Amino acid sequence: MKIVAVTSCPTGVAHTYLAAEALEKAFKEGGHTISVETQGSVGIEGEITQTDIEGADFVILTKDVSIKGEERFSGKQIVRVTAGNAIRKADLIVKKLEQKLQEQQ
Repeated sequence: MKIVAVTSCPTGVAHTYLAAEALEKAFKEGGHTISVETQGSVGIEGEITQTDIEGADFVILTKDVSIKGEERFSGKQIVRVTAGNAIRKADLIVKKLEQKLQEQQ
């Protein structure tokens, strides 16, 4: 499974980066490919490429604040989670998306 994600939080500090780290770890441990862009207090880091977006099975967006450039993901399957859930429940997010992908095949 290929995933792209954008994480952000109201202050653009800790939760933005903790969510990115948790998602990267959980998806890589599950044998999946993930590219994560952070939109934090220092701006956009690790910007996702159009090629990554086109190849993605799912797009994960944190919903604590609006994501800059969200229109890039038009037509993709978008999953919205809070930064807190991305941090605490990343393994569950992986399992749910694996199940969803299996149901679609």
